Amino acid sequence: MQLADDDLPLHERVAAAVEAAIASGKYAPGARLPTHRQLAQQFSVSIGSVTRAIDALSARGVVRGEIGRGTFVLDRSDSAGDDGGLVDLSINAPAPVISLAQMAEASAIANRQALALPNGGYVDLTGTERQRGALAGWLSANRTPLVADEIVLCNGAQQGLHLAFAEQRAQSAVILTETATYPGALAAVANLGMRMHPVAVDSEGMVPAALEQALAETGAKTIYTTPVCQNPLGFETGPARRRALLALAQQYGAMIVEDDIYGFYASKGGPSYKAMAPEQVYFVTSLSKSLTPLVRVGVLAPPSAQLPSVRKRLRAEGWGLPPYVAEMAAAMIECGLADTAAAALRSEARLRLGMAQEILGLEALLMPDGAPHVWLPMAPLRAEQVARRASEAGVRLTPPSATQVGGVPVAGIRLCLMAPPRATLARALGVIARILATEEEVVV
Repeated sequence: MQLADDDLPLHERVAAAVEAAIASGKYAPGARLPTHRQLAQQFSVSIGSVTRAIDALSARGVVRGEIGRGTFVLDRSDSAGDDGGLVDLSINAPAPVISLAQMAEASAIANRQALALPNGGYVDLTGTERQRGALAGWLSANRTPLVADEIVLCNGAQQGLHLAFAEQRAQSAVILTETATYPGALAAVANLGMRMHPVAVDSEGMVPAALEQALAETGAKTIYTTPVCQNPLGFETGPARRRALLALAQQYGAMIVEDDIYGFYASKGGPSYKAMAPEQVYFVTSLSKSLTPLVRVGVLAPPSAQLPSVRKRLRAEGWGLPPYVAEMAAAMIECGLADTAAAALRSEARLRLGMAQEILGLEALLMPDGAPHVWLPMAPLRAEQVARRASEAGVRLTPPSATQVGGVPVAGIRLCLMAPPRATLARALGVIARILATEEEVVV
């Protein structure tokens, strides 16, 4: 077993090497792995790194630890972990990469901090300074420079989007976005009595000429975009395109709502919109996709002038995030679990994207280094047929119409790859492959 020479954390490289050895047949289902000490010696790493690696593999269902006996390889044959029932590829939930031991460690920290909160937990509705500091520090290290006083904590990215759109409603009821977008954003816009207007896209996002035309014709003052692993279209917007789109927003006096919930999958480099123009951008993200939806903590970093108004709206909508949830999020960051989970999810996403590429025979991928969902372009009528036939065959997909912006039909379908066990995912992808290989007869 050899450690890969890449940029993953050391324990993830150890986990990948052990998993590769299992996949090669070196350790068969039911076999006992070498002890932690033996693995540490073989890889020339600390026992602590091996322990974290084995915890990660346990969370993924690769191995099982038995007290006093050792660590054993689980059976993951085609039938393992797959009950043959309905497979849901419509939910972009992260794979379970957090072990019971890791959750317990973070919970112990959160318990101590939460019980020490003043007033029984009735504290700053935007999150305490310590809570906001932990989230801002983590985002600064991984995504975009932020400090505690620039952000508010809210109930997931969904509430962050609703707050941002509400702030912009007085400027214009029209929001420009990609030709297909996140259904939750569509729901927020509808709830606010606003509407979204589609802007043509290519493999890197909004086409600058199309955005300029839309800005000029609609008078819109808000642009909503998901620049990394856009939902559902799956592209990543590179630095040059971001600069071009930001220049147009500045020219027409439009604000950008940057949905960075999948930002940790970014591979093209370059700064976020928020880093390039902090006073023109509402930055929204959450830990739901990079850690776990069990700790549904959203972050909104609005332009500084909008912070007082955002705080008032947050109070009216629900008095902020539950203090214990915020403490749990901070604890997961402080004990290193957030970094561990994000690295494990990136590794898992690369593997699952490779499965999809092989089973579906995909030639090109918009985000080849890993993404939680994949976009299959096809004619709108064909996309609706595929979604219906997949449902009839026991594979649930998001109906293309659920992501439709305006009157433009959605020309493709999204497959969410992370939620099912791998064996179940492989079966579902096989179903999709067979549907794609056959045309449905149309009776007229």
